[in-house]
Amino acid sequence: MITLNHYLALSALLFCIGLFGALAKRNAIAILMGIELMLNAVNINLVAFNFFLDPSRVVGQVFAIFVVVVAAAEVAVALALVINIYRRFQDSSVTDLNWMKW
Repeated sequence: MITLNHYLALSALLFCIGLFGALAKRNAIAILMGIELMLNAVNINLVAFNFFLDPSRVVGQVFAIFVVVVAAAEVAVALALVINIYRRFQDSSVTDLNWMKW
């Protein structure tokens, strides 16, 4: 039987992989993928805690759907920015984006 600890271990592993991808990569698309992995790890935590602690309520699922909607909006805005940066500089690396400073 799969317990809460299994879900938490999976979520922690997924979060660490996403954190590594977001911090170690220089490509904007890879950073976005790492952030999405971290958000999916949070969703696994929300649904697992809801299922094991209070299965009669659907609060965890509602929060998970909310996180998915926010992540979709974040991806849409971020990809639009990445496409515009690529069109201007012919590169999607984030190391040379000093022009965004105030």
